[in-house]
Amino acid sequence: MNVVVANDISELGRLSGQLTQFWAAHRLPPEMEGEVCLALEEIVVNIMRYGHPEGGKHEILVRLSFEGGLVTVAVEDDGVPFNPLQATEPDLNRPLEERSIGGLGIHLVRNLMDGVDYRREEGRNCLVMRKRVPGRA
Repeated sequence: MNVVVANDISELGRLSGQLTQFWAAHRLPPEMEGEVCLALEEIVVNIMRYGHPEGGKHEILVRLSFEGGLVTVAVEDDGVPFNPLQATEPDLNRPLEERSIGGLGIHLVRNLMDGVDYRREEGRNCLVMRKRVPGRA
């Protein structure tokens, strides 16, 4: 399933609805949907906030697939190059007031998903997240 959303926060509800439809169509475990939805929203919100400092309307492509027991969520955008996997891990042991701003969303994505890959291809950021569904090989 392919979903195209504008870089506008109001699109998050529609994107979440599309993920719910995908989840139901593949009869995936409901308890896993929230984790994937949260990871997807973290990535898409980061693109919306930071991907186009110059502003303007842009599209974000989300591809959802389920094969071989693996949910794959691919997110593509034409924003500024950004590899979230190179972001520094936040120091969760430091007091909140001493921590740097940002980085918690990427940390969350890394911990919610079973695999995350990034590449820059033809002027586009391509992030692929994977989540294994137990018992569904």
